[in-house]
Amino acid sequence: MASGRSRRSSGRRSGSGGAILVLLAFALAAAAVYALLPLRPAEPAFVDIAPGSTALSIATQLEQAGVIRSRWAFVAARLVKRLVRNDRLKAGEYRFERSATVTQVYDRIARGDVFTIAVTLPEGLDRREIAARLEQAGLGTAQGFLDATVTEASRIRDLDPEAASLEGYLFPDTYRFSRHASEAQMADAMVRRFREEARRLALTARVHEIVTLASIIEKETAVAAERPLVASVLVNRLAKGMPLMTDPAVIYGLREQGQWRGAIYASDLSDPGHDTPYNTYRHAGLPPGPISNPGAASLAAALHPAATDYLYFVASGDNPQGHSLFAATLADHQKNVATYRKAIESRGAQ
Repeated sequence: MASGRSRRSSGRRSGSGGAILVLLAFALAAAAVYALLPLRPAEPAFVDIAPGSTALSIATQLEQAGVIRSRWAFVAARLVKRLVRNDRLKAGEYRFERSATVTQVYDRIARGDVFTIAVTLPEGLDRREIAARLEQAGLGTAQGFLDATVTEASRIRDLDPEAASLEGYLFPDTYRFSRHASEAQMADAMVRRFREEARRLALTARVHEIVTLASIIEKETAVAAERPLVASVLVNRLAKGMPLMTDPAVIYGLREQGQWRGAIYASDLSDPGHDTPYNTYRHAGLPPGPISNPGAASLAAALHPAATDYLYFVASGDNPQGHSLFAATLADHQKNVATYRKAIESRGAQ
Protein backbone atom coordinates (compact mmCIF):
# COMPACT_ATOMS: atom_id res chain seq x y z
CA MET A 1 0.00 0.00 0.00
CA ALA A 2 2.79 2.42 0.87
CA SER A 3 4.35 1.77 -2.51
CA GLY A 4 1.14 2.69 -4.29
CA ARG A 5 0.85 6.01 -2.49
CA SER A 6 4.40 6.83 -3.41
CA ARG A 7 3.74 6.31 -7.11
CA ARG A 8 0.62 8.50 -7.06
CA SER A 9 2.53 11.30 -5.30
CA SER A 10 5.30 11.09 -7.90
CA GLY A 11 2.74 11.40 -10.70
CA ARG A 12 1.31 14.57 -9.21
CA ARG A 13 4.76 16.15 -8.96
CA SER A 14 5.51 15.25 -12.58
CA GLY A 15 2.31 16.90 -13.80
CA SER A 16 3.04 20.04 -11.81
CA GLY A 17 6.56 20.26 -13.22
CA GLY A 18 5.24 19.90 -16.76
CA ALA A 19 2.82 22.74 -16.20
CA ILE A 20 5.63 24.94 -14.94
CA LEU A 21 7.67 24.16 -18.03
CA VAL A 22 4.75 25.02 -20.28
CA LEU A 23 4.22 28.30 -18.42
CA LEU A 24 7.91 29.04 -18.63
CA ALA A 25 7.88 28.35 -22.37
CA PHE A 26 4.92 30.67 -22.81
CA ALA A 27 6.67 33.34 -20.72
CA LEU A 28 9.83 33.05 -22.77
CA ALA A 29 7.86 33.20 -26.01
CA ALA A 30 5.94 36.24 -24.79
CA ALA A 31 9.19 37.93 -23.73
CA ALA A 32 10.69 37.18 -27.15
CA VAL A 33 7.67 38.59 -28.94
CA TYR A 34 7.68 41.65 -26.67
CA ALA A 35 11.38 42.21 -27.36
CA LEU A 36 10.68 42.19 -31.07
CA LEU A 37 7.83 44.70 -30.93
CA PRO A 38 8.50 48.17 -32.41
CA LEU A 39 9.74 50.78 -29.95
CA ARG A 40 9.80 54.55 -30.24
CA PRO A 41 12.26 56.51 -28.08
CA ALA A 42 10.69 58.97 -25.67
CA GLU A 43 12.69 61.68 -27.46
CA PRO A 44 15.13 61.64 -30.42
CA ALA A 45 18.03 59.43 -29.38
CA PHE A 46 21.59 59.68 -30.70
CA VAL A 47 23.77 56.58 -30.61
CA ASP A 48 27.43 56.99 -31.56
CA ILE A 49 28.95 53.66 -32.54
CA ALA A 50 32.73 53.54 -32.38
CA PRO A 51 34.77 51.68 -35.01
CA GLY A 52 35.41 48.07 -33.98
CA SER A 53 32.39 47.82 -31.66
CA THR A 54 31.02 44.31 -31.13
CA ALA A 55 27.40 43.42 -31.80
CA LEU A 56 26.78 43.08 -28.05
CA SER A 57 28.28 46.48 -27.22
CA ILE A 58 26.19 48.09 -29.99
CA ALA A 59 23.10 46.32 -28.69
CA THR A 60 23.83 47.52 -25.17
CA GLN A 61 24.11 51.13 -26.38
CA LEU A 62 20.83 50.82 -28.25
CA GLU A 63 19.05 49.33 -25.25
CA GLN A 64 20.39 52.01 -22.88
CA ALA A 65 19.29 54.72 -25.31
CA GLY A 66 15.75 53.31 -25.40
CA VAL A 67 15.94 52.39 -29.07
CA ILE A 68 15.35 48.64 -28.61
CA ARG A 69 13.70 46.65 -25.83
CA SER A 70 16.38 43.99 -25.44
CA ARG A 71 20.05 43.78 -26.34
CA TRP A 72 19.67 40.03 -26.73
CA ALA A 73 17.00 40.46 -29.40
CA PHE A 74 19.50 42.54 -31.38
CA VAL A 75 22.21 39.92 -30.95
CA ALA A 76 19.74 37.26 -32.09
CA ALA A 77 18.85 39.36 -35.13
CA ARG A 78 22.56 39.60 -35.87
CA LEU A 79 22.94 35.80 -35.77
CA VAL A 80 19.91 35.26 -38.00
CA LYS A 81 21.00 37.89 -40.53
CA ARG A 82 24.48 36.39 -40.78
CA LEU A 83 22.96 33.10 -41.90
CA VAL A 84 21.71 34.95 -45.00
CA ARG A 85 24.42 37.54 -45.59
CA ASN A 86 27.64 38.62 -43.94
CA ASP A 87 26.60 42.11 -42.82
CA ARG A 88 29.12 44.50 -41.36
CA LEU A 89 27.72 46.90 -38.78
CA LYS A 90 28.88 50.43 -39.65
CA ALA A 91 30.41 52.87 -37.20
CA GLY A 92 29.04 56.39 -36.92
CA GLU A 93 26.35 58.42 -35.22
CA TYR A 94 22.73 57.34 -35.66
CA ARG A 95 19.60 59.30 -34.81
CA PHE A 96 16.48 57.36 -33.82
CA GLU A 97 13.13 59.09 -33.45
CA ARG A 98 10.54 56.88 -35.13
CA SER A 99 9.02 53.61 -34.00
CA ALA A 100 11.13 50.70 -35.28
CA THR A 101 11.58 46.98 -34.72
CA VAL A 102 14.88 45.41 -33.76
CA THR A 103 15.29 44.18 -37.33
CA GLN A 104 14.71 47.65 -38.75
CA VAL A 105 17.24 49.15 -36.34
CA TYR A 106 19.72 46.42 -37.26
CA ASP A 107 19.22 47.04 -41.00
CA ARG A 108 19.86 50.78 -40.57
CA ILE A 109 23.18 50.15 -38.89
CA ALA A 110 24.12 47.50 -41.46
CA ARG A 111 23.39 50.05 -44.23
CA GLY A 112 25.41 52.73 -42.48
CA ASP A 113 22.44 55.11 -42.50
CA VAL A 114 24.25 57.55 -40.22
CA PHE A 115 22.90 60.91 -39.10
CA THR A 116 24.24 63.91 -40.99
CA ILE A 117 23.38 67.59 -41.33
CA ALA A 118 22.88 68.96 -44.84
CA VAL A 119 24.18 72.42 -45.67
CA THR A 120 23.93 74.09 -49.07
CA LEU A 121 26.65 76.51 -50.14
CA PRO A 122 25.63 78.50 -53.24
CA GLU A 123 28.13 79.92 -55.71
CA GLY A 124 29.86 83.15 -54.79
CA LEU A 125 30.03 82.91 -50.99
CA ASP A 126 33.34 83.86 -49.41
CA ARG A 127 34.92 81.85 -46.61
CA ARG A 128 33.43 84.08 -43.89
CA GLU A 129 29.93 83.58 -45.25
CA ILE A 130 30.51 79.83 -45.49
CA ALA A 131 31.76 79.76 -41.90
CA ALA A 132 28.62 81.55 -40.71
CA ARG A 133 26.35 79.09 -42.55
CA LEU A 134 28.12 76.09 -41.06
CA GLU A 135 27.85 77.45 -37.53
CA GLN A 136 24.17 78.29 -38.08
CA ALA A 137 23.60 74.68 -39.18
CA GLY A 138 25.19 73.42 -35.97
CA LEU A 139 28.44 72.36 -37.61
CA GLY A 140 31.45 73.60 -35.66
CA THR A 141 32.12 77.28 -35.06
CA ALA A 142 32.56 80.08 -37.57
CA GLN A 143 35.94 81.05 -36.13
CA GLY A 144 37.10 77.46 -36.09
CA PHE A 145 36.27 77.12 -39.78
CA LEU A 146 37.99 80.42 -40.65
CA ASP A 147 41.09 79.25 -38.80
CA ALA A 148 40.97 75.94 -40.69
CA THR A 149 40.87 77.74 -44.07
CA VAL A 150 44.26 79.22 -43.17
CA THR A 151 45.92 76.32 -41.35
CA GLU A 152 44.78 73.86 -44.05
CA ALA A 153 45.89 76.03 -47.00
CA SER A 154 48.66 73.53 -47.71
CA ARG A 155 45.95 71.18 -49.05
CA ILE A 156 45.75 73.26 -52.22
CA ARG A 157 49.31 74.55 -52.63
CA ASP A 158 50.22 71.82 -55.09
CA LEU A 159 47.82 73.61 -57.47
CA ASP A 160 48.22 77.14 -56.11
CA PRO A 161 51.56 77.78 -54.39
CA GLU A 162 50.41 81.37 -53.67
CA ALA A 163 47.32 80.37 -51.70
CA ALA A 164 47.28 82.14 -48.34
CA SER A 165 43.99 80.42 -47.45
CA LEU A 166 41.44 78.10 -49.01
CA GLU A 167 39.41 81.04 -50.33
CA GLY A 168 38.33 80.19 -53.87
CA TYR A 169 38.75 76.45 -53.33
CA LEU A 170 35.74 75.78 -51.06
CA PHE A 171 33.58 74.45 -53.86
CA PRO A 172 29.87 75.36 -53.83
CA ASP A 173 27.63 72.33 -53.34
CA THR A 174 25.28 70.65 -50.89
CA TYR A 175 27.27 68.79 -48.26
CA ARG A 176 26.23 66.34 -45.55
CA PHE A 177 28.42 66.37 -42.46
CA SER A 178 28.36 64.49 -39.17
CA ARG A 179 27.78 66.64 -36.08
CA HIS A 180 31.24 65.55 -34.98
CA ALA A 181 33.05 66.56 -38.19
CA SER A 182 35.89 68.97 -37.49
CA GLU A 183 36.16 72.28 -39.28
CA ALA A 184 39.29 70.98 -41.03
CA GLN A 185 37.41 67.89 -42.25
CA MET A 186 34.62 70.04 -43.67
CA ALA A 187 37.08 72.33 -45.44
CA ASP A 188 38.88 69.28 -46.82
CA ALA A 189 35.60 67.92 -48.26
CA MET A 190 35.04 71.21 -50.10
CA VAL A 191 38.59 71.21 -51.47
CA ARG A 192 38.12 67.63 -52.71
CA ARG A 193 35.02 68.77 -54.61
CA PHE A 194 37.02 71.61 -56.14
CA ARG A 195 39.65 69.13 -57.30
CA GLU A 196 36.96 67.00 -58.95
CA GLU A 197 35.70 70.00 -60.93
CA ALA A 198 39.23 71.13 -61.75
CA ARG A 199 39.97 67.71 -63.27
CA ARG A 200 36.71 67.79 -65.22
CA LEU A 201 37.51 71.26 -66.60
CA ALA A 202 41.17 70.38 -67.23
CA LEU A 203 42.21 73.25 -64.96
CA THR A 204 45.89 72.42 -64.44
CA ALA A 205 47.80 75.64 -65.20
CA ARG A 206 47.58 79.24 -63.99
CA VAL A 207 45.27 77.99 -61.27
CA HIS A 208 45.69 81.00 -58.95
CA GLU A 209 44.96 83.41 -61.80
CA ILE A 210 41.99 81.45 -63.18
CA VAL A 211 40.32 80.94 -59.80
CA THR A 212 40.82 84.59 -58.85
CA LEU A 213 39.31 85.68 -62.17
CA ALA A 214 36.43 83.20 -61.76
CA SER A 215 35.72 84.51 -58.27
CA ILE A 216 35.20 88.01 -59.70
CA ILE A 217 33.04 86.70 -62.56
CA GLU A 218 30.88 84.90 -60.00
CA LYS A 219 30.24 88.09 -58.04
CA GLU A 220 29.67 90.28 -61.10
CA THR A 221 27.27 88.05 -63.05
CA ALA A 222 23.63 87.33 -62.33
CA VAL A 223 22.78 85.83 -65.73
CA ALA A 224 24.59 82.54 -66.32
CA ALA A 225 24.84 82.92 -70.11
CA GLU A 226 26.73 86.22 -69.68
CA ARG A 227 29.64 84.78 -67.72
CA PRO A 228 31.91 84.35 -70.79
CA LEU A 229 31.13 87.95 -71.83
CA VAL A 230 31.98 89.31 -68.39
CA ALA A 231 35.14 87.21 -68.50
CA SER A 232 36.05 88.80 -71.83
CA VAL A 233 35.74 92.30 -70.37
CA LEU A 234 38.04 91.45 -67.47
CA VAL A 235 40.58 89.68 -69.69
CA ASN A 236 40.59 92.56 -72.21
CA ARG A 237 41.16 95.15 -69.48
CA LEU A 238 43.99 93.09 -68.01
CA ALA A 239 45.59 92.81 -71.43
CA LYS A 240 45.51 96.60 -71.85
CA GLY A 241 46.80 97.25 -68.33
CA MET A 242 43.52 98.90 -67.33
CA PRO A 243 42.32 98.67 -63.72
CA LEU A 244 39.46 96.21 -63.36
CA MET A 245 37.41 98.66 -61.26
CA THR A 246 35.27 95.89 -59.83
CA ASP A 247 33.28 96.73 -56.71
CA PRO A 248 33.06 93.19 -55.23
CA ALA A 249 36.86 93.10 -54.94
CA VAL A 250 36.87 96.45 -53.14
CA ILE A 251 34.18 95.24 -50.75
CA TYR A 252 36.10 92.02 -50.05
CA GLY A 253 39.24 93.95 -49.16
CA LEU A 254 37.36 96.28 -46.84
CA ARG A 255 35.70 93.33 -45.09
CA GLU A 256 39.04 91.61 -44.63
CA GLN A 257 40.36 94.72 -42.87
CA GLY A 258 37.16 95.33 -40.90
CA GLN A 259 36.48 98.62 -42.71
CA TRP A 260 33.33 97.72 -44.61
CA ARG A 261 30.54 100.23 -43.85
CA GLY A 262 27.72 98.62 -45.80
CA ALA A 263 28.24 100.68 -48.95
CA ILE A 264 31.17 101.87 -51.07
CA TYR A 265 32.04 105.51 -50.44
CA ALA A 266 34.29 107.71 -52.54
CA SER A 267 36.85 107.64 -49.74
CA ASP A 268 36.96 103.84 -49.97
CA LEU A 269 38.20 104.15 -53.54
CA SER A 270 40.61 107.07 -53.20
CA ASP A 271 41.61 107.59 -49.57
CA PRO A 272 44.97 105.88 -48.80
CA GLY A 273 43.65 105.22 -45.30
CA HIS A 274 41.03 102.89 -46.77
CA ASP A 275 43.25 101.36 -49.41
CA THR A 276 43.62 97.59 -49.61
CA PRO A 277 45.38 95.30 -52.13
CA TYR A 278 41.89 94.42 -53.36
CA ASN A 279 41.10 97.99 -54.44
CA THR A 280 40.92 97.36 -58.18
CA TYR A 281 40.32 101.07 -58.82
CA ARG A 282 43.73 102.04 -57.46
CA HIS A 283 45.68 98.89 -58.32
CA ALA A 284 45.92 97.45 -61.83
CA GLY A 285 45.79 93.71 -62.42
CA LEU A 286 44.04 90.99 -60.50
CA PRO A 287 43.61 91.26 -56.72
CA PRO A 288 46.00 89.16 -54.57
CA GLY A 289 43.67 86.17 -54.55
CA PRO A 290 40.08 84.96 -54.94
CA ILE A 291 37.29 87.09 -53.47
CA SER A 292 34.67 84.31 -53.42
CA ASN A 293 34.28 80.62 -54.09
CA PRO A 294 33.19 80.22 -57.72
CA GLY A 295 31.15 77.44 -59.25
CA ALA A 296 31.92 75.36 -62.31
CA ALA A 297 30.30 77.80 -64.78
CA SER A 298 32.45 80.73 -63.65
CA LEU A 299 35.58 78.59 -63.69
CA ALA A 300 34.74 77.52 -67.24
CA ALA A 301 34.17 81.16 -68.26
CA ALA A 302 37.54 82.17 -66.82
CA LEU A 303 39.19 79.35 -68.75
CA HIS A 304 37.31 80.13 -71.97
CA PRO A 305 36.24 83.79 -72.13
CA ALA A 306 34.24 84.96 -75.13
CA ALA A 307 36.18 86.61 -77.96
CA THR A 308 35.02 90.26 -77.84
CA ASP A 309 36.42 93.78 -77.83
CA TYR A 310 34.33 94.76 -74.80
CA LEU A 311 36.03 96.81 -72.10
CA TYR A 312 33.00 97.90 -70.06
CA PHE A 313 29.74 96.55 -68.73
CA VAL A 314 26.92 97.56 -66.43
CA ALA A 315 26.43 94.57 -64.15
CA SER A 316 23.19 92.63 -64.51
CA GLY A 317 22.91 92.38 -60.75
CA ASP A 318 22.00 96.08 -60.70
CA ASN A 319 20.13 96.19 -63.99
CA PRO A 320 16.33 96.19 -63.61
CA GLN A 321 16.08 94.60 -67.06
CA GLY A 322 18.06 91.62 -65.80
CA HIS A 323 20.89 91.70 -68.34
CA SER A 324 24.32 93.32 -68.45
CA LEU A 325 25.03 96.05 -70.98
CA PHE A 326 28.40 95.67 -72.71
CA ALA A 327 30.47 98.25 -74.56
CA ALA A 328 33.81 98.49 -76.35
CA THR A 329 34.23 102.26 -75.88
CA LEU A 330 33.78 104.63 -72.97
CA ALA A 331 31.25 106.66 -74.97
CA ASP A 332 29.07 103.60 -75.54
CA HIS A 333 29.45 102.62 -71.92
CA GLN A 334 28.25 106.03 -70.78
CA LYS A 335 25.18 105.61 -73.00
CA ASN A 336 24.55 102.24 -71.39
CA VAL A 337 24.86 103.79 -67.94
CA ALA A 338 22.34 106.47 -68.94
CA THR A 339 19.97 103.76 -70.20
CA TYR A 340 20.38 101.89 -66.94
CA ARG A 341 19.66 104.98 -64.85
CA LYS A 342 16.58 105.78 -66.92
CA ALA A 343 15.29 102.25 -66.37
CA ILE A 344 15.87 102.66 -62.63
CA GLU A 345 13.95 105.94 -62.59
CA SER A 346 11.14 104.41 -64.65
CA ARG A 347 10.87 101.48 -62.27
CA GLY A 348 10.78 103.82 -59.28
CA ALA A 349 7.95 105.84 -60.81
CA GLN A 350 5.73 102.78 -61.25
